[in-house]
Amino acid sequence: MSTLAIIVIATALSGLLSAACAVVVLLLPARLRARGLPHLVSFATGALLGAALLALLPHAIEGAGEGGAHGIGLALVGGLLLFFVLEKLVLWRHCHGEHHDDPHEQAAAWLVLVGDALHNALDGVLIAAAFLTDFNLGIATALAVAAHEIPQEVGDFAVLLNAGWSRARALWCNFATSLTAVVGGVAAWFSLQPVLGVLPWVLAVAAASLLYVAVADLIPGLHRRSDLRSSLMQSTLIGAGVLIIALIERSAH
Repeated sequence: MSTLAIIVIATALSGLLSAACAVVVLLLPARLRARGLPHLVSFATGALLGAALLALLPHAIEGAGEGGAHGIGLALVGGLLLFFVLEKLVLWRHCHGEHHDDPHEQAAAWLVLVGDALHNALDGVLIAAAFLTDFNLGIATALAVAAHEIPQEVGDFAVLLNAGWSRARALWCNFATSLTAVVGGVAAWFSLQPVLGVLPWVLAVAAASLLYVAVADLIPGLHRRSDLRSSLMQSTLIGAGVLIIALIERSAH
């Protein structure tokens, strides 16, 4: 199977899986959903940290060679700054509780869909860059992307329902926006394939995106529950997310 075909399949599955899981979570009884969602966030945090620090960055440094390690560090810092700016422009993290209080729910719903489409397209670029470097790296990255998308997709779906959309309409629109990851992956394959020499720096920026989401978006939410039992469960699930990525990476060597 060609690399392009693998990228298309991986990006499609990653987007569709996260959207499907989000719908399942949202359709659970409110009590179960409230208990389960923080666990998903904890696991996603570990998967993101593992993919960034154990998979993407080591491959980026290895690809850049000894003389390029400093440049990889600069690309990582630049990527973190880039995603900070994107978040400020409401292009990166686009769905929060304030949308529920917005009197213009329909506008908020369409804004969520546009933001989600852009976000998923960027995820597709990230996954494609990983597969162009190493097959197992691509698998680990796609897994981490799918894991962190689930809580966000739950929020997206809730905003659409809050705007008065039917469950069927919200479901199909969520699935449609998830497929923009395929568009991003294919575009990245055609643009990055001729210039494989820049892949180490693309991987560094990809690592920055995962680190930013984990540290700026997910971890602060985990700190809202500080009791001992919750903290132990969070630590365990974060460790599980890291461990799965580490095992995938280890199987490649």
